[in-house]
Amino acid sequence: MDARVIVPDGFVRHDRRSAVTDPWEPLYRRLSGDMVVLGLRAGPAHCNGRGFVHGGLISALADNAMGLSCVRRMGGLSSLVTVNLSVDFLASALTGQWLEFDTMFVKPGGTLAFAQAFVTADGQACARANAVFRVVKKAAA
Repeated sequence: MDARVIVPDGFVRHDRRSAVTDPWEPLYRRLSGDMVVLGLRAGPAHCNGRGFVHGGLISALADNAMGLSCVRRMGGLSSLVTVNLSVDFLASALTGQWLEFDTMFVKPGGTLAFAQAFVTADGQACARANAVFRVVKKAAA
């Protein structure tokens, strides 16, 4: 763990990497029952030219947290493809703030899964996201 990043209790380095999220590292996760909460300390690589955390980052990580939570709720037997993602931006998040992407609702199904997440910056709501995912059964090994 990067000693310069102050991370709230319960969070550990997120172990699922991708080319999309690599520039935003370090990312953290906390398991909350069958939900996956993602977190990060906002820095310059997360912000737009005005110093606000970029909406694209918020959208991508909310999508990621909701998808991971749906897969976890479904027992890991399926993967998901995002069909619809909507994000309402409620307030600005700033450099230095701790962002959490917390999935609050999951409704898994055989064909579609639904989820809702809230994004907070230092505990204050900054975005709300809703997603619909297509369920893709994993091939038998």
